[in-house]
Amino acid sequence: MSLKEKLFQTLKQKEPRMIEIRRYLHENPELSFKEYQTAKYIADFYNGKDCSVRTGVGGNGVVVTIDSGKPGRTAALRADFDALPIQEDTGLPFSSKVPGVMHACGHDAHTAYMLILAETLIELKDEWSGKIVILHQHAEELPPGGAKSMIADGCLDGVDNVFGLHLISNLKNSTVYYHAGAVHTGQSSFKIDLYGKGGHGAMPQDTHDTILAASDLVVSLQSIVSRRVDPFDMATLTVGRFEASGAPNIVNAHVLLEGDIRTLSAKVQQLIEVEFKRVLEGIATMYNVTYNLDYRHNYPVTVNDEKLTAFVEQSLKSANIPEIEAVLDSGAQGPSEDFAYYAKERPSCYFHVGAAAKDGTFYPHHNPKFMIDENSMLIAAKAMGNVVVDYLNE
Repeated sequence: MSLKEKLFQTLKQKEPRMIEIRRYLHENPELSFKEYQTAKYIADFYNGKDCSVRTGVGGNGVVVTIDSGKPGRTAALRADFDALPIQEDTGLPFSSKVPGVMHACGHDAHTAYMLILAETLIELKDEWSGKIVILHQHAEELPPGGAKSMIADGCLDGVDNVFGLHLISNLKNSTVYYHAGAVHTGQSSFKIDLYGKGGHGAMPQDTHDTILAASDLVVSLQSIVSRRVDPFDMATLTVGRFEASGAPNIVNAHVLLEGDIRTLSAKVQQLIEVEFKRVLEGIATMYNVTYNLDYRHNYPVTVNDEKLTAFVEQSLKSANIPEIEAVLDSGAQGPSEDFAYYAKERPSCYFHVGAAAKDGTFYPHHNPKFMIDENSMLIAAKAMGNVVVDYLNE
């Protein structure tokens, strides 16, 4: 029996454990940078196994090194494990036991498939060469993310390439997706406090109206995407928070705005910042208000290495995995990923596994009703296992 046959057969046999682990983690979610028990659970899983485990990497990260004892390349496999501040509304029998916290992005499933895959690769390590580094990463959901601090703490030392994948609830089940080049957007955020001069609504001439200024600002900011960004470049700008408390017959002296920006190139990410500040300054001058601005570039664009992605595509298309019906180019995806930081340090590939229900129904990521078809975890394990075996034995 070949190495891949043993790998696939063993993963299939362990699928019930994979599901059991995922459901335990789903019931016990922890927020970004507070995943203390989850990190302990992950580290404890490796007790007694033939590997080295390093905890507290860059915070709550766990790095596991599997050394075959034979010369070769070193591949890193990344799986994130934090949850979100969302009240679950799925009705699942293993729903979150933590009020207001939920695994609404599939990181519980990422961890479950990766634990079982890592265990199986340890058991079969006499049959492959080189090293595998498992990056169990905390805090993907909350900027600045866990990847940055884990890298600073040496998680990529000696690593040649990094692979990762995400289960996607709105992509077709039994399908694996790849895309070369920019695959996930870069993300920036802003917070603006506008300050004016409050007063009586019947005497607006004596005031500096922050609500009027903020309203004009919300509309004017949209001109950046429509009139400053090349139509062939992707960008979105969203004002998601607009707060101004007070009585209906007053002119408000303070407004708070917060929002989100996504782009598919570093050049556009920088362009939007310049134009954003220009528009804000113009609005402040026009309405005679002042402001405080907190503008941050949280995640860079995730860029898949062209050559490595072509390798992943070929590996998956020739894998003959019965659970995979198709391997397709997904195109770029809108959400952002702090996997981008690994890709800036090493040639990397981040791909996707469809996790919609077989009938095609789905709830989007970060939704209180978010769920995945659990068969996608076995597909993820087999897909990632196939890629890493081909990579190390190439």
